[in-house]
Amino acid sequence: MTSEPVIQVSDLRLEYGRKTAVDGISFDVFQGEVVALLGTNGAGKTTTLDVLEGYLKPTAGSVSVFGQDPHTHRNRIASDIGIMLQEAGFFGELTVAETIKAWRRFTPDAVSTDEALRLVDLQDRSRTRVGRLSGGERRRLDLSLAVLGRPKLLFLDEPTTGLDPESRRHTWRFLKDMVAEGMTVLLTTHYMEEAEFLADRVAIMDHGRIVRHGTVTDVLAQDAGTRISVLADSLISARTLPPFPGAEVHEADGRVSLVTDEPQAALKTLLRWADDNNAKLRGLEVRTASLEDVFLDVAATGKGQA
Repeated sequence: MTSEPVIQVSDLRLEYGRKTAVDGISFDVFQGEVVALLGTNGAGKTTTLDVLEGYLKPTAGSVSVFGQDPHTHRNRIASDIGIMLQEAGFFGELTVAETIKAWRRFTPDAVSTDEALRLVDLQDRSRTRVGRLSGGERRRLDLSLAVLGRPKLLFLDEPTTGLDPESRRHTWRFLKDMVAEGMTVLLTTHYMEEAEFLADRVAIMDHGRIVRHGTVTDVLAQDAGTRISVLADSLISARTLPPFPGAEVHEADGRVSLVTDEPQAALKTLLRWADDNNAKLRGLEVRTASLEDVFLDVAATGKGQA
């Protein structure tokens, strides 16, 4: 990595009237890194990308991409960045190959059409009209166009949404190869496994703020503790369980979970309560925290460090 960040974000704030979409966030991205922005819908991820891509002007704070303000000097960095939006507008009557050829006219040093098709495994769909592609195939076409000019920096907004598991992993391997060649990537995703596989660092956003930031290991270390969970039913819920000193109890997706630094004591309390109340502990799990656990905790409670 170089000492100078490819992306610099300092106290960025973006407001729409009275609504604050991004609330004073700061982070850097260095050459060759993959950084993932995580968060629920409306957390501010896509708005942050829109600012860095030059589409929106910050209300306050500053951003730079390759040392330039992307809003006022976008033309200076356009050839060095590739962008994959959540939804791209295509002409449905054009074939896949025709779409790539049209895009190549506006892309300096673009790879060949055949190479663009090969990169995302769309060779057998080259003569198919875009309007007849599946959602996953359209996402692969999006990605092909984003990397057409072999950019130094790639912005990816939910890149594998709509892909089947095999295609998703193919995309991950492709991105890994691009990064190995020196490309820098800033992406948003709802897939925690994707973030764990691709990202050097993650930033979890909530209500426009970054509440967790660091390597996956760093982020998990901020949520130390053992997770104990059980399937919820008519007897077992967050309201009916006994108190667990120092533990936080949540209920989501049909499971009741608690986080504790004293798992043996918590398990004894839980087992005693179940025996006293003739309750069956179905699907009992005991494990350390995962990135998905941290993400869901932030989404459910809004807790975190700014």
